[in-house]
Amino acid sequence: MQANGIIHEHTHHDTTGIKLFGFWIYLMSDCVLFATLFATYAVLESSSIAGPTGQDIFELPFVFVETMLLLFSSITFGFGMISMKRNKITVFKRWLQVTFLLGLSFICMELYEFHHLIENGNGPQGSAFLSAFFTLVGTHGLHVTFGLIWMVVCYQQLSSKGLTENMSMRFQCLSLFWHFLDIVWICVFTIVYLMGVM
Repeated sequence: MQANGIIHEHTHHDTTGIKLFGFWIYLMSDCVLFATLFATYAVLESSSIAGPTGQDIFELPFVFVETMLLLFSSITFGFGMISMKRNKITVFKRWLQVTFLLGLSFICMELYEFHHLIENGNGPQGSAFLSAFFTLVGTHGLHVTFGLIWMVVCYQQLSSKGLTENMSMRFQCLSLFWHFLDIVWICVFTIVYLMGVM
């Protein structure tokens, strides 16, 4: 019986390890996707014809606030994961709520920025530069939106099922995904916005 229990536990840990490894592979494929989008943006960044350049349309203080929201959401998620590992579920859920609100605020600001640009005639059809900008930033925004939906689903499952081994693994994957998006956004902020206004 004990031997069977040990074998079962060992098999379960192997399965969790395989799932995490599979998720790392997914993140690497996402790295390739974003690397391609960054390379495309770098090539098309100067292709604005007579249209506006980044210097004309980017509002750095606004984007800086966006960046801070996402950075802080990564920190709060980190605090949440520490609480989860200490089995403080109520505290963990509070950190998740704060993380969700910060992430949602980031998306709302990004949507406002897109709306403002399009309203002023600087939509993705304006030039190759604008197409590359909207594609790169929009793809990141879609990933953050997916992360928020994933967070809501996991939160609901945590409330109904409790913190099982499987739920713990899902939150580990979500945490990796969220921190990955944070790193990508730092690259976006630096390459697109900071270098764009120089």
